[in-house]
Amino acid sequence: MNKNERKVIGVDIGGSHISAGKVVLDERQLLVGSQSRMKVDSHAPPEVILGSWANFLSPFVNEANKDNICIGIAMPGPFDYAEGVSYIKELNKYDALYGVNVKKELATMLGIPQQHILFRNDAEAFLQGEVVYRTGLTDTKVVGITLGTGLGSAVSDKGMCRDVFRAIRPMKEGIAEDYISSRWFKHRYQELCGEQLESVEALANGDDPWKDRLFNEFSEHLSIFLDDFTRQESASAVIIGGNIARCYDLFVDKLKTQMENKEVALYQSALWEDAALLGAAYLWDDKLAKSN
Repeated sequence: MNKNERKVIGVDIGGSHISAGKVVLDERQLLVGSQSRMKVDSHAPPEVILGSWANFLSPFVNEANKDNICIGIAMPGPFDYAEGVSYIKELNKYDALYGVNVKKELATMLGIPQQHILFRNDAEAFLQGEVVYRTGLTDTKVVGITLGTGLGSAVSDKGMCRDVFRAIRPMKEGIAEDYISSRWFKHRYQELCGEQLESVEALANGDDPWKDRLFNEFSEHLSIFLDDFTRQESASAVIIGGNIARCYDLFVDKLKTQMENKEVALYQSALWEDAALLGAAYLWDDKLAKSN
């Protein structure tokens, strides 16, 4: 495939959505106005989930360009990223896809060769997109985390990213994800006042009397996690994304105070959901360069 003829599509699959956009690799950015997003029922049967993904992606693929389409997909784990097989199970999403070769099924539905679809971990894709966008960080070591329903983690070493799955690191009476996620906010809120928390966003935007305490406790947990993470990886910077990172101003000052290593630079996501699209598409950068 000629690099100049290829059409690169970045895709992000989350627990309740799929998003995609056209990526201009040479310019390190998404084509303005090309992004689309759709809700997905992650509890549906496999044929419904795969069919909805294929229908969503079909406008990016047509008879005129399908031979030149290159798709990079950011996917949550556990997942065999090389073969395209899902091993997600008992995570309240996509259980029906356990053992399914997603690459093969999607390629068949879209009418493109399987080798035109590549996968990578979603946290890894997020960090790759952010580092590619922030060119000044490609010569150093950076860790990235995504804060949402769960906790994603990845490392970039001189621009090469890899998932490290630190969500299961021991913390207090459980694992890191138990204390650094929207799930923790909801559990802790109920402990404190006996009521249900609508969402972290609602907490951040409201005048709830428990808001400051919750974000202070959250920053304590995050500082412990990031001190350990940056120390083990000898990282000089941290990029924080995910929905909770939109509340960055409510915890970053406390986080900076509590972190032991004051030299580590902290960055809020610059691209948000577009980061995973760019990072997923970037799987094709070296592959296409080597094919010419």
